[in-house]
Amino acid sequence: MKGMLDRIEDGCLAVILIEELQKEIVLPAAWLPEGSEVHSWFDIELDGHQIRSIALDAKTAAAKEDKAEALMRRLKAKRGKSRFKRGE
Repeated sequence: MKGMLDRIEDGCLAVILIEELQKEIVLPAAWLPEGSEVHSWFDIELDGHQIRSIALDAKTAAAKEDKAEALMRRLKAKRGKSRFKRGE
């Protein structure tokens, strides 16, 4: 399943949001793969409530970033197209 690193609390606890389960898991930040940072995406394998494996997922991270950038471009393009006239 996929998860995103939402935040690191107190410098030692990583909070990962699990998209599929709509839950968060908290684990020691030291367990994160090297190169992990806030908003990193992971492939996570769970065994019950225990993490069996966690690996960075660069493909999902790139896809999510592209989607967010496309949305921002659409929002910025709409900004100048108001149907209301400005009073001067």
